[in-house]
Amino acid sequence: MAETLYIWTVIGVLIAALAFLPSIMGIFGGNKFNVTGKTILLTGASEGMGKSCAKQLAAKGANLIIVSRSVAKLEAALQEIKASAANPSIQRFHYISADVSTTDGAASVVKQASIWNNGQSPDIVWCIAGSSYPALFIETPTTKMRQQMDVNYWSCVDMAHAILSEWLAPSAEKTERHLIFTSSVTAFYPIAGYAPYAPAKAAIKSLSDTLAQEVQLYGDHVKIHTIFPGTILSPGLENENKTKPGVTFILEESDPEQTPDEVAKKSIAGLEQGEYLITVGLLGAAMRACAWGGSARNNWITDTAMTWVVSIAWGFIGRDLDGKVRSYAKTHGHPSTYEKKTSEA
Repeated sequence: MAETLYIWTVIGVLIAALAFLPSIMGIFGGNKFNVTGKTILLTGASEGMGKSCAKQLAAKGANLIIVSRSVAKLEAALQEIKASAANPSIQRFHYISADVSTTDGAASVVKQASIWNNGQSPDIVWCIAGSSYPALFIETPTTKMRQQMDVNYWSCVDMAHAILSEWLAPSAEKTERHLIFTSSVTAFYPIAGYAPYAPAKAAIKSLSDTLAQEVQLYGDHVKIHTIFPGTILSPGLENENKTKPGVTFILEESDPEQTPDEVAKKSIAGLEQGEYLITVGLLGAAMRACAWGGSARNNWITDTAMTWVVSIAWGFIGRDLDGKVRSYAKTHGHPSTYEKKTSEA
């Protein structure tokens, strides 16, 4: 999948680059996500992408509140984050142990964060908490699918509701705020094996699109963004591979893998450029190109140019992936005969 898509995407990028050369040269530059002195709340930040984002934001001068369930992991992560601080003597760091997938988890976190932040809401909230449980659809208990919606989608809904209720209140100070969701490239093009997970990530994109328009009713001080990572080399990946069907491994065998630090760096770079739907690699950008729908583009010229090119390539790629699924079925027989996998997730 990746090799063919890369060729077409490179062509699209070259066309887009030529079409938007003035912007690339920096005429419309400037940091649109300056975090120096800002207080940032990150969920799912005790390991993986979340911890990397927290460390890199600390290095840019931010105050950090990290959220996760494990106190031990939070304490260890906080020490790394403090060590990354640009100005240790004035930056502040805190952790909150909570499960944001529960009904009242997000509201409690926002309340605790505001109390610690001298009675002020965090300036930036980044929802990173989530987990993937890949499995074949009819072999996945519906309770597990509901759990996937809770941890991936409802955790974002609850956090958005809690923080926006404060940021958008009539009495709220209209300073710049950022609400950031973390989705996945599976929201653009899910493959066999991700039925329990991909719908929740696609729902995040829909939530993001809705809120990006709706917050304009209250002014222009609140910005919505969504990040779409691909495969991240993290403890989460190790756990999801325990249940991942064999066919899923084949479908994504050539897809690039990135470290948490790489994903964090590219995510923050996209935010600093003022992007709305942010991908962290060429494959992700190509997948996004065929899934824009009515979503606000990061740049209408470059994004439209890439969409034209990738739309042609995707006709071949889709058929190739479907062919791999049919070939797998011929080789391995009915899915009921496959080895049963379990995970601690």
